[in-house]
Amino acid sequence: MRLRTILTTLTFVLSIGPLCTVGANTVTQQNTDATCADSIALENLLPQLDSLLGIWYASHYLSLNDGCVTSPVNPSFSDSVYLRRMQSLPTVIDMPYNGEVRAMIDQYTVRNRNSTAMILGLFPLYEDIFVEALARYGLPIELKYLPIIESALRPKAYSRAGAAGMWQFIYSTGRKYGLYVNSLIDDRYDVRLASDAAARHLKELYGIFQDWDLAISAYNCGSGNVTKAIKRSGSTDFWEMYPYLPRETRGYLPAFIAVNYVMNFYREHEIYPAAASISPATDTLHINRNLHLKQISELCNVPMDELKAYNPQYTGEVIPGAYRTCVLTLPTSYILPLIEAGDSLYTYRQDELFPKSRTAYIDDEMMNRRTYIEHKIKNGETLSSIAVKYHTTVKNIKSWNNMTSDRIRAGKTLRIYNR
Repeated sequence: MRLRTILTTLTFVLSIGPLCTVGANTVTQQNTDATCADSIALENLLPQLDSLLGIWYASHYLSLNDGCVTSPVNPSFSDSVYLRRMQSLPTVIDMPYNGEVRAMIDQYTVRNRNSTAMILGLFPLYEDIFVEALARYGLPIELKYLPIIESALRPKAYSRAGAAGMWQFIYSTGRKYGLYVNSLIDDRYDVRLASDAAARHLKELYGIFQDWDLAISAYNCGSGNVTKAIKRSGSTDFWEMYPYLPRETRGYLPAFIAVNYVMNFYREHEIYPAAASISPATDTLHINRNLHLKQISELCNVPMDELKAYNPQYTGEVIPGAYRTCVLTLPTSYILPLIEAGDSLYTYRQDELFPKSRTAYIDDEMMNRRTYIEHKIKNGETLSSIAVKYHTTVKNIKSWNNMTSDRIRAGKTLRIYNR
């Protein structure tokens, strides 16, 4: 890999950091050198690098042209132009233009232009997942941009406060929405599960406040802090409550509005998406037995770094399918070899990768910590719709409840061991 490519990759991992936490100290990047990353000393970047996984994402998913297609200088626009563009956005959530919003727009279009180009390149890889989750619960689609503020679209993002994943769930909130965490799995890193949980959380917050400005703010700082700000300000208008909110939350809604603007008008600012160097087309397999990533990597010639990057929810190298049905995500080109491998996939190096004591530990630990919830059947529900809701299968539900038929009755309860 040439020095330019290495530096571009490292610059991406460093530069997206400031976008992750609104209100935190930011590292600004001056775009005064048309040669972009070549002007940055490699030794100055090393202490601030993310994990090797983050580097893999940048180098495999994205590539910048040697000529730096994103202009180093942001064009100048009047406030009236910004206002007209904001008013043209096809959104349910109000998108006002003011000084706070303008300052956030400048973060993305002036100080962090290359980072914005990287985010634009990454977003299509996850957009369908975000939109499907929001549409499932009838939420405004413009909320699909929240993960940009939360994590700069890094699946393995982890904050000092213990928030994890693209949607930045802390443990307690994630658990409330069915995101399970143990020694082998952290569902907060699963983009699909976390997106579904985030949509349910946002819907609940909107139900509390009946106002999207307040619901979005509460997603950042919690409903209790928003309620306190309402009492102290005597108003439910975000901009009147602004001084009474936690400092980092004051910038959260303006950042959300700014990101909506930038994701629609980046071309006008001469910012262009970094090109994806691999196809985003993926498929999934359900795994119902313990499986080691090395079994997949070595038997089916799937690079280990790709396995981990596509499946960040597995915190080690074991997929505990014997505990629950697990999902394995891979590029479509790798799916057929896995299917063709059949049982040989599980028996390959089994004694070495799964010594009896280790296999027993995985099974026993998971089963001993297993808990269930009771789902009360509602009118119109089917086993299929319940299985979708809890991310499990009809077969599992029938097994857990000793059922021989798919017929269910409203008012009865089912045990769900989906986590």
